[in-house]
Amino acid sequence: MARKRILIMGAAGRDFHNFNLIFRNKREYEVVCFTATQIPDIAGRKYPAKLAGKLYPRGIPIYPESELAALIAGKKIDEVVFSYSDVNYNYVMSKASLVNACGAHFKLVGGFPTMIKSSKPVIAVCAVRTGSGKSQTTRKVCEILKGMGLKAVVIRHPMPYGDLTKQICERFGSIKDLDKYKCTIEEREEYEPHIVRGQVIYAGVDYEVILRNAEKEADVIVWDGGNNDLSFYMPDLYITVADPHRPGHERSYYPGETNMLLADVIIMNKIDTAPIEGIEEVRNSIRKLNPKAIVIDAASPISADKPELIKDKRVLVVEDGPTLTHGEMAYGAGVVAAQKYSAKELVDPRPYTVASITATFEKYPAIGTLLPAMGYGDKQVKDLETTINRTECDTVIIATPIDLTRIIKINKPTVRVEYDLQEIGIPNLSDVLAEFFASKDEEKPTPKKKTRKVKK
Repeated sequence: MARKRILIMGAAGRDFHNFNLIFRNKREYEVVCFTATQIPDIAGRKYPAKLAGKLYPRGIPIYPESELAALIAGKKIDEVVFSYSDVNYNYVMSKASLVNACGAHFKLVGGFPTMIKSSKPVIAVCAVRTGSGKSQTTRKVCEILKGMGLKAVVIRHPMPYGDLTKQICERFGSIKDLDKYKCTIEEREEYEPHIVRGQVIYAGVDYEVILRNAEKEADVIVWDGGNNDLSFYMPDLYITVADPHRPGHERSYYPGETNMLLADVIIMNKIDTAPIEGIEEVRNSIRKLNPKAIVIDAASPISADKPELIKDKRVLVVEDGPTLTHGEMAYGAGVVAAQKYSAKELVDPRPYTVASITATFEKYPAIGTLLPAMGYGDKQVKDLETTINRTECDTVIIATPIDLTRIIKINKPTVRVEYDLQEIGIPNLSDVLAEFFASKDEEKPTPKKKTRKVKK
């Protein structure tokens, strides 16, 4: 029987995971190629033979998604598998329409078949959109678990943008590991906040291998799910973070709504800064989509290490990259800090951008007067540094989760902005986690009493 010819649409994350679990070493399928979008410089590479398995001795090529129609026709594709996230429903169905018009089937892989079972309890932290506050929620969960005397090991959603054969399983336990694995800015933004708190974090490409290594040193696995994707592991407790700054997105983005439907716990974040109407709209969505979920109200209060450098100054705000780009946020923590500490003006970086940073603004024109901390490779990090240093401002507000001055030299005064999850009222995460582990203890079978035989 002829093998079904598959094309996987992705962004160097969920696509590789779906291949590994659903298609690798399956003779009924032939994965002809991947396509790539969202992340620069992924297309033109190969998913290497070392990871692809025995059926693909030459690896699997990765093409730009812009070539999708031509690839379906030229390579006689039978089925296209959509495998990335943080996109609205119109976008997904537009891709489906294109694929169908080209004569191929369009498929979304189910969540459970791609969730690996762990031998340890799994707490998954996901979100309805990029930039909702998932990272600080994950950190809060780990802090509570540590206080309970449990060792949590975090496993982060993939960001494999380098040599994939060297990124099969990466363990980060110190700042030096960020240099060892040649991490991009986006990777550093996710790993560094855990590391500085003494938290071990894993990531990479093959999430079966990663899980089995993490289990060796963990009491609990905490899934830190990026890009509002679904958990890669079968969770025992599913936490989803909602964002009232983007009301309605919890019902109109893929797979954010799936995360809402799966959630045991929903964190209503940013209620200190979101409009009342937005908060109420998201609450109504929760009541309709998942009325059984526990809802926790929370804020992510902003602090600055040198607020005096913001007051009455012309400031350049550098925000988390993915939040501004495919996350579509109009502003982030840096803008909130600029307003809180009375900045005179937000300086527009667009007249000063160079090369790949200019291209980012062309691709995402809605970013406006903020600078996304793009840095998917050495060249782009250098472009970011040049753009910052060319910008005519008094102060640079760094609102990314990392200390940018570790990797670039900035020729102006800088202010770091930080934010952590702060629960408001009850229930809270401490209560939820305590109840969760109490129920896990109750599930354990009662040991049988040993009886001694008495000789007559």
